[in-house]
Amino acid sequence: MEKRDAIMGKTVTIVMEVQVPAKPMEVYIALTDPQKHEDFTGTEAKGTDKEGGKFSTWDGYSFGKNLQLVKGRKIVQEWQTSEWPEEAKPSILTITLTSSKEGTLLKMVQENVPEEQAKNYENGWEEFYWEPLKAYFKRKSKIEKKGKK
Repeated sequence: MEKRDAIMGKTVTIVMEVQVPAKPMEVYIALTDPQKHEDFTGTEAKGTDKEGGKFSTWDGYSFGKNLQLVKGRKIVQEWQTSEWPEEAKPSILTITLTSSKEGTLLKMVQENVPEEQAKNYENGWEEFYWEPLKAYFKRKSKIEKKGKK
């Protein structure tokens, strides 16, 4: 074990891929615009969709700073939660969005996650982000189809 690991605790990387039934730009906006974020999570989101801007989601549970934003393609953030170990650095969250047959392939890489919390965050991404995000776009698609009739 490196000295840094002994002081800071071990960290791991979470990697996830999700198919979302929407265009990459729609997914990007849902993840970066506080009002759209609230629409799909049902919880308060604050902040800005600008590089260097701070954000908080899930009623302040998760928060951080936007490091790089490439509209419709990439989001890089410092990210942590209210349960984050005091001595630990924020994780680096990178989300890439690629057009796919089903809509968007979302790939998430979250580096520097405290090892003892990684499983909870991995489950949390699935339950509180990816499933609601997919459901949000499925509902939105049904409403748009009804409006065209």
